[in-house]
Amino acid sequence: MYSILKSNLIDTIFQVRYQEEYSTLYTKSLEEHQGIILRPLLYSIFRADLPVTEQTLTATYADDTAILASHIDPITGTQHLQLHLDQLEKWLTRWRIRAKESKSTHITFTLRRVGCPAVYLNGKLIPKETSVKYLGIYLDRRLTWKPHIHNKRKQLGLMLNRM
Repeated sequence: MYSILKSNLIDTIFQVRYQEEYSTLYTKSLEEHQGIILRPLLYSIFRADLPVTEQTLTATYADDTAILASHIDPITGTQHLQLHLDQLEKWLTRWRIRAKESKSTHITFTLRRVGCPAVYLNGKLIPKETSVKYLGIYLDRRLTWKPHIHNKRKQLGLMLNRM
């Protein structure tokens, strides 16, 4: 097992053979190992100790993570979310992972006009949005499905034009 894992995690040397001719030796770095079957399993093992709290729900799929906090009071809900983000920040630091705050999104799902207070990761503001795309589904703050339907109709229109 160790040899299999090691061969997928370190540089690989390879050579191409065509009939009786051999190429020179090439090195393939870890960044070039696209689509190896062990990557999802190794990532799942790696993030097994991702912080969780009683007041939030963590949803992960591959390397996408959503943290959900729900409360009738927007300030309390935001406090729960910020506490979880603070724990996540410590976890990221411990494992030397650099989070891209600009790729993160903060959205409040509500029928109220007032949103939630801002939240921060690594001392940087997580941008607020009125709609987000998560795992291919577009969600707006009122959960009406309008952005999702709009984007799917647009995609279908482009496909129809190509045909």
